[in-house]
Amino acid sequence: MSHPESAGTAGGPGRPVRPVSPAPVPAHADEAPVPGRRDGTPAPTRAVELRHLRAFLAVAEEGNVTRAAARLGLTQPAVSRTLAALERHLGIRLVDRSTHHLALTPEGVAFRDKAAAAVAAFDEALDTGRLRHWPLRLGHAWSAFGPYTTPLLRTWQERHPDTPLELLRIDDRSAGLTRGEVDAALLRGPVQAPGLVTEVLFTEGRVAAVTADGPLASATSLRLADLAGGPVVLNTVSGTTTPELWPPDARPAATLTVANTDDWLTAIAAGRGNGVSSASTAAVHPHPGVAYVPLDDAPGVPVLLARRDGPGHPALAKLAELAREVAARG
Repeated sequence: MSHPESAGTAGGPGRPVRPVSPAPVPAHADEAPVPGRRDGTPAPTRAVELRHLRAFLAVAEEGNVTRAAARLGLTQPAVSRTLAALERHLGIRLVDRSTHHLALTPEGVAFRDKAAAAVAAFDEALDTGRLRHWPLRLGHAWSAFGPYTTPLLRTWQERHPDTPLELLRIDDRSAGLTRGEVDAALLRGPVQAPGLVTEVLFTEGRVAAVTADGPLASATSLRLADLAGGPVVLNTVSGTTTPELWPPDARPAATLTVANTDDWLTAIAAGRGNGVSSASTAAVHPHPGVAYVPLDDAPGVPVLLARRDGPGHPALAKLAELAREVAARG
């Protein structure tokens, strides 16, 4: 009596068994094959992992895949594949590869801040040395809280000794807030960054920063027009002054751009131009080669306390309350 054959049983006496195709080999040792659906369409890619974000941030900061790979201790093809996988998952192009010089797309620029904040939050959570006393990181771009900086720090230490308040200078328009490097920031002037909540604490006047041995240094006050005849030094990374501060028909004859307050002061002291800043700069950044003179016709600069819109450090509300109190004392 013959026995029915079991379909697909290797070595049976019936019809030959079709060979089973071997599993696809991953393109890279770190990458598992992505299975497909039965209808032949690709299955969704795996969820984004921290390594995808780190690779993207390295590429964004280095501006070059090879240098990013060296920084991460990976091969250049591995970084390229990781970046491509992240783009497939998001469904957007993060990096423009159409030119010899790698550049972020507008979507990549927007995603960079979110990715940096996510990585910073992850690293912060795993820093066991900081868990006992979770510090509150307060960023600023150049002049902190102006004349209220010391009262703020001292009062905080007296009232909240178990929560260190770390004041960090970061040369960035949001003082590191959008990148997740700080929990809150003291900013000056309007900040065009999505996802931030701001509160005006006080407004301070503007001053001209002029070469100490130049013709304008002895003036008791100046007007914007007095600076327009020569070069004006602009900190385009973290500063608030732009040519638009002057009337359209009286803008500076020339400008010199720098990337931080230190370079701004050095350029002015060297006689390469004059500058404009908020009044607190004169007290926080004295320089033997720079004289600060009040500006009569320049609008004031609002000083803001900013935080990200969403869950944050549990002491943020106490910081805002104290900042208002200190500023109100005058």
